[in-house]
Amino acid sequence: MIPDVDNDSIVYLNGEFLRLGDAKISVLDRGFIFGDGIYDVVPVYGGKPFRMDGHLARLERSLAAIDIKVDFKRADWEALVAEVLRRSGLGDCMVYIQVTRGVAKRDHGFPRNVKPTVFCMVSPFTRPGAQARETGLSAVSMPDTRWLRCEIKSVSLLGNVLAKQHAIDAGVDEVLQFRDGYLTEGSSCNIWVAKDGTLLAPPRSNMILEGIRYGLLEELAEAKGIPFNARPISRQEVDEADEIMLTSATKEVLPITTYNGKPVGAGKPGAVYAALRAGYDQAIAAL
Repeated sequence: MIPDVDNDSIVYLNGEFLRLGDAKISVLDRGFIFGDGIYDVVPVYGGKPFRMDGHLARLERSLAAIDIKVDFKRADWEALVAEVLRRSGLGDCMVYIQVTRGVAKRDHGFPRNVKPTVFCMVSPFTRPGAQARETGLSAVSMPDTRWLRCEIKSVSLLGNVLAKQHAIDAGVDEVLQFRDGYLTEGSSCNIWVAKDGTLLAPPRSNMILEGIRYGLLEELAEAKGIPFNARPISRQEVDEADEIMLTSATKEVLPITTYNGKPVGAGKPGAVYAALRAGYDQAIAAL
């Protein structure tokens, strides 16, 4: 049994719905042995998935990028998500989907005639609280030493784990990673900078995982009349930012008000964040 986890919750594993405590995979599953698999996480509000088309499209892109062929079409993924939500009975929650290459003899090359492992579960989700939204988070910088295929949402997350632990050890909420002097992302979130009323983001590339909120914030910026520019952002520009924000499925959009021990801008959430936060809440309310 797993402590602090609802072992009686219903999950999906390879065609079956069963208790989480009864779900088992082989120790030779390539997801366990090699981290050979991908995943995605869909936030759900009031029982309604948020931006699910984007999440499923990214799931399909990640599968294609590492050449895992699974017998699921878009409608099958949608039906699976609907069914695990129905069985969970939860309102605000997160749907986690993971696909690995499957079970095979331990060998680095892709095995032939192996059926992928498909797993799906639902977990309760608590939206960010007032303190995080209104006071902001803290962050420190660190080098980005991850591999060069960050656009794949891989289960090989050791680099992200180490980055998050760096934040914990530093006593802050998050890290801002830099590669060759330019901003990439946080431990598990996209990072945004505001300067003189313009919203800046690192460009889409293999250096970052494009969060589903990346496109959403572009849309919200346009709707709110906020200029947006996706381009390389230097360390100096981050140091001199008026505002810094992060986005992720679980954190939504939040301000970072302390960076490397110093206040960001005025040391409180700024006007660009406030406009995007309002737009984000409106998008959820419109579900």
